[in-house]
Amino acid sequence: MKKIAIVNDLSGMGKCSLTAAIPVISAMGVQACPLPTAILSNQTDYETYFLDDYTNRMDRIIDEWQRLNFKPDGIYTGYLANVMQFEKVQRMISLFSDDKTIIVCDPVLGDEGETYDMYHEELRLQMCHLIQKANLITPNLTEALLLTGDKSYMKKQWQKLQHLSEKEYLCEIELLGYTIQKAYSINCMVITGIALPGKQIGNLVFEQGISYWINSPKYGGSYSGTGDLFSSVLAAGLTKGYTLKKCVETAIPFLSKAIAETIAEGTPRNEGICFEHYLHLLYDEII
Repeated sequence: MKKIAIVNDLSGMGKCSLTAAIPVISAMGVQACPLPTAILSNQTDYETYFLDDYTNRMDRIIDEWQRLNFKPDGIYTGYLANVMQFEKVQRMISLFSDDKTIIVCDPVLGDEGETYDMYHEELRLQMCHLIQKANLITPNLTEALLLTGDKSYMKKQWQKLQHLSEKEYLCEIELLGYTIQKAYSINCMVITGIALPGKQIGNLVFEQGISYWINSPKYGGSYSGTGDLFSSVLAAGLTKGYTLKKCVETAIPFLSKAIAETIAEGTPRNEGICFEHYLHLLYDEII
């Protein structure tokens, strides 16, 4: 069985990060091997939370994996809270990867034109360095802008996009994607969760020098862990040898059905998506 090392935090409530990634990757027939960056009582959008930082424990886990001759088929990174964690991930990649290892990086920096609380410029620069190791990156539009400039630049560009015509808006996002690919020599990227007219959500896929849109219905609402679920399907699929197009086409119906049920149930945003009933859609894709 193929294995993916997942570097992310573990939240007891909120169905994001590792609690989203582990069931999805497992459902797709890949062994999930978590390396926690932090343990939380619940994800940080709740009013209060307890956090146990794992930065000082990450090397001990990496050392034990090295003693066990661990060779994952994939490495998938998510939320990284500080510069030291980036250094540890770089070490992990150098120890456990080779030319055949699939490396997926979700560059967690912000969303909806705002940066996350942990953001600072050095963290952004570390992320820009890390993504150069990746076979695939999955930024949202805010994060894609941050990969081309600092926070003030991102905010200016975000505001500019809001005032463009639909055609200009789509062209600017495509140009942004090609700019990132050229700057970082990235072959594969998906700019995720792009708001489109007509109650559509767009995913702009860049694969080996070409780009194409794969869209899905917008049901309303924004939920904890959506990006984690999406990126986890892609990480597992690529590790199993899927094309990127097939990975995205597998992720979208899974998420669309789960989001529709979540809205119908009236689930609060912070509790995350009711995806459990739809994991069977991922079983059907196992090859």
